[in-house]
Amino acid sequence: MTEERPGAAEVVDSVLGALADPTRRRLLDLLAAQGEATATTLAERLPVSRQAVVKHLAVLDAAGLVSGGRVGREVRYAVRPAALDTTARWMASLAADWDRRLAHIKRVAEAAERDPGSGSDPARSE
Repeated sequence: MTEERPGAAEVVDSVLGALADPTRRRLLDLLAAQGEATATTLAERLPVSRQAVVKHLAVLDAAGLVSGGRVGREVRYAVRPAALDTTARWMASLAADWDRRLAHIKRVAEAAERDPGSGSDPARSE
């Protein structure tokens, strides 16, 4: 992993694992749109039972993507952005690394096109 704070790799692993499931991604979308919701409310919008929603929310909670707070007899869930932010920073850093590598390959290819006999092929320089 690129340079991040300690524990960032574990956060990213956990987030990516949690987001691998389409139902959990949909739950996160619903919570982001609604701001806060109960498992019952969320289950009404999905083709799964309330119990399944609770299990998916537990995975999202363990990954740091949502949190549940008791309000009377209900548990209301909301998105927690910190883990997503950490994952987004990692992905942006990874993308920047690839952009640099591809830009280097492009420069080498363009230089080879301009001067085919320059010996820029490392395999031929021996």
